[in-house]
Amino acid sequence: MENTPETVVKISSLVKRYGDLLAIDHLDLQINKGEVFGLLGPNGSGKTTTINCLLSLLSFDKGSIEIFGKEMTPTSYDTKRKIGLIMQNIAVFDELTVYENIDYFCGLYVSDKAQRKALVEEAIKFVGLDEFTKFYPKKLSGGLLRRLNIACGIAHKPELIILDEPTVAVDPQSRNKILEGIQQLNREGATVIYTSHYMEEVEQICSRIAILDKGKKIAEGSCGELKQLIKNTETVNIELPSLPQNVHSALASLPHVYEVRYDDELLTVRCSGGRHNLIRILDVLQKNDISFGRVYSELPTLNDVFLEITGKELRDKE
Repeated sequence: MENTPETVVKISSLVKRYGDLLAIDHLDLQINKGEVFGLLGPNGSGKTTTINCLLSLLSFDKGSIEIFGKEMTPTSYDTKRKIGLIMQNIAVFDELTVYENIDYFCGLYVSDKAQRKALVEEAIKFVGLDEFTKFYPKKLSGGLLRRLNIACGIAHKPELIILDEPTVAVDPQSRNKILEGIQQLNREGATVIYTSHYMEEVEQICSRIAILDKGKKIAEGSCGELKQLIKNTETVNIELPSLPQNVHSALASLPHVYEVRYDDELLTVRCSGGRHNLIRILDVLQKNDISFGRVYSELPTLNDVFLEITGKELRDKE
């Protein structure tokens, strides 16, 4: 008999209105201990509102929210001590050094000075800011500033960590450092809620994902499960200088092909199911004496899932 996973967050029939706008529409979410849970959606989908309700920073009209098995309210201080929050906007004090900032935020939860000192030093080492402890935030690069923001949110060893687009506008090295850090925190026992506009990040670190649109949950599952929901199973891209109409029609009539696009000397053929799609496509080109350049085949990505399910392109937000 399998053990039932421990529920960390349970949102039931959540409704939040702003006047006539229904921001959250009877949302149900369950996040289990040990998950890295991706919360995705286009701008205005309700992600931030959901997080604010989850933290009891916003009141809501209907529904319930439980964290660690207890109802979440504005005065649930024992529960809030177990939560770490890293928002997209940097929230540190310019007047304090790196060390002082982390010490201040850790001090909101840990009063014992010796214990806090050890936690602060551990957080500094964890995010790789050992050489910058005496720096003020205005002297840090964007990537280092993001690391400081994370250190301030995790120094007190929270059991639930909420990260809202923590890698926006950072360099690749810092982004990798942040993602590796999130995975390490998860391995050490933290449950993580993660939002991002970078689909490759979500594919890399999230064990389960929910997609929101217009305040509703429209899909949920692992990355593999979500990919099975969509029509596209393979996309073939071929560089070629021209595509006669008769060849376009021949490609469109192939088995399992449901879309053929030619734009800026790039042929894109989308397929649903089937095997040997690439061989059939190349055979049509060769029979029609069409010369071509680079050829590459792609399996569906999380971005394909998002685009097909929501009808919106989730572009990187800088």
